[in-house]
Amino acid sequence: MAKAKPSSVNGIDYREWIGGEITEEDTVSLAPVRRLLATLDDRETHLATGDPLPPLWHWLFFLPDALQADLGADGHPPRGGFLPPIGLARRMWAGGSLRFHQPVPIGATLRRLSRVSDISEKEGRSGPLIFATIAYQFFDGADLCIEERQDIVYRDLGPPLAATKPLSSLPTPPAGSWTKEIAPDPRLLFRYSALTFNAHRIHYDRLYTKETEGYPGLIVHGPLVATLLLDLIRRNSTGRVAQFDYRAKAPLFDTHPFRVTATPDENQGLTLAALRCDGEIAMSGTALLD
Repeated sequence: MAKAKPSSVNGIDYREWIGGEITEEDTVSLAPVRRLLATLDDRETHLATGDPLPPLWHWLFFLPDALQADLGADGHPPRGGFLPPIGLARRMWAGGSLRFHQPVPIGATLRRLSRVSDISEKEGRSGPLIFATIAYQFFDGADLCIEERQDIVYRDLGPPLAATKPLSSLPTPPAGSWTKEIAPDPRLLFRYSALTFNAHRIHYDRLYTKETEGYPGLIVHGPLVATLLLDLIRRNSTGRVAQFDYRAKAPLFDTHPFRVTATPDENQGLTLAALRCDGEIAMSGTALLD
């Protein structure tokens, strides 16, 4: 096979990182689970050690632990190591896919195998784009509990984004849908950043977000939006989520509320969407129940 050409970004052949693996362990402790319940304003659910972890809440664990002195100006940990030192300013979740094979008990010690499955470069309207795909497997002892794929995109800073202009009213959701309006104020974003040990400044530093990154407001975390989508299912159905696929399409800001919607079908499937105040879909997804 011919050697891949170096990236046009900084001359590094990012494909050399493909196939890299790391294995880590972490304990699914109860304290962050209870704090996420509080962050989601859930007064009804009471979880204890031994109960199944709600889907996507494994994102509260296996957190980055970079030294404070090593953080970049944007608050991200240093690049390089497991993932290559990609020389583009913005790092965003583009989407992903998960298969939940069996519940994760709260209190379990999980083993996570992470693998770089692909890195590719494309040319976008604003310049080069680097796509990285990470595959994860989570084990409780010898049992495979979760398989996950995360798609990450890197891009350079572009022109400032205009503020979203809210519609007088959002479109009526499909019949039979479960919906909830979310007011993503800075307190919500701060608490989720704290729960996930995420120091990226676009979620809490308004001056930096507007003047350096060119966004009109604080950005709602992609993982938080995905969690809110599956939280609709958790609160309205007794079915167990077996599969979840999602795609981030547009940023959500703390300047206006947004709506999350889950629409069940007749085959244990659901269509999911996070709708911005201007009617644009910020995140789309599908889920399948057992």
